[in-house]
Amino acid sequence: MTRVALLSRSANLAYFQPLLNGRDAGLDIAVWPDPACLQAEVAVCWNPPAGVYADMPNLRMIHSIAAGVDNLLAEQDTRGLPVCRVVDPQLAQGMLQYVLWSVLYFHRKFDLALGNQRQAHWHRPPQVPARECRVGIMGLGELGGSIAAWLPSLGYEVHGWSRSPRAIDGVTVHAGDAGFEAFLSQSDILVCLLPLTAATRGILNARTFAALPAGAAVVNCGRGEHLVADDLILALRSGRLRGAVLDVFAREPLAPDDPLWRAPGVVVTPHMATMPAPATVAEQVVANIHRLRQGAPLANTVDTTRGY
Repeated sequence: MTRVALLSRSANLAYFQPLLNGRDAGLDIAVWPDPACLQAEVAVCWNPPAGVYADMPNLRMIHSIAAGVDNLLAEQDTRGLPVCRVVDPQLAQGMLQYVLWSVLYFHRKFDLALGNQRQAHWHRPPQVPARECRVGIMGLGELGGSIAAWLPSLGYEVHGWSRSPRAIDGVTVHAGDAGFEAFLSQSDILVCLLPLTAATRGILNARTFAALPAGAAVVNCGRGEHLVADDLILALRSGRLRGAVLDVFAREPLAPDDPLWRAPGVVVTPHMATMPAPATVAEQVVANIHRLRQGAPLANTVDTTRGY
């Protein structure tokens, strides 16, 4: 029998218990803060309590319930244990839908139309064709790369930026520090889909905003820690930026008194851009538990030094 701990300090993961046991009735599952969690061999996590792995002497594998693992690594000593993530083909489709909505929101000037509605003011914002709206995708991994490749089919001029060079049909790709400012200068709508690493933490900052075309918009559906919120608010209030769509935040849920709720031009969504189906998560977690028992290679492991 394998003991599994469902660990989170910000969500109740108890709903995973029947999903996991439905695939392996022999799993002994404890839900945080049950002290039995500390005796588990497998930690299934989302935003786990700080330092908890150090108190789990039997721990053999750490598994995310999502594609990202940065919240599993923060404030933790993983002790060299394998860390796995979830890979769900539906994640890309959900993220594409969210990014497309965000791009259309600014390209078609729905933000201006909604502002006019609040004042009962009938005014048709001037429209421009998609080819005159430049979309910049920060991060060309599994999600960002597929979105960048798809947007040109709608007529958008697409620029991408990644750590290392790569080729994507229909996309102008910039790479590394040397290509960053040129990429930003071509981004009327900047979409952040980067993984969270030491190098990308705080990358959406005053310097980045200053390098964008005047009146640009920002979409962050990467990680909340990418954004320096005070810099964004100043850029919006000064008119340097037109608006922002934000789906992720350094602390979630976003506090009721957080100034981002009321910042001019900001749309706040509750971390809903995309998410794996719980059944898919359970299937992949149980499959990796079986591999662990058999001594077989685990699926979807991550490089903890890189964070993805």
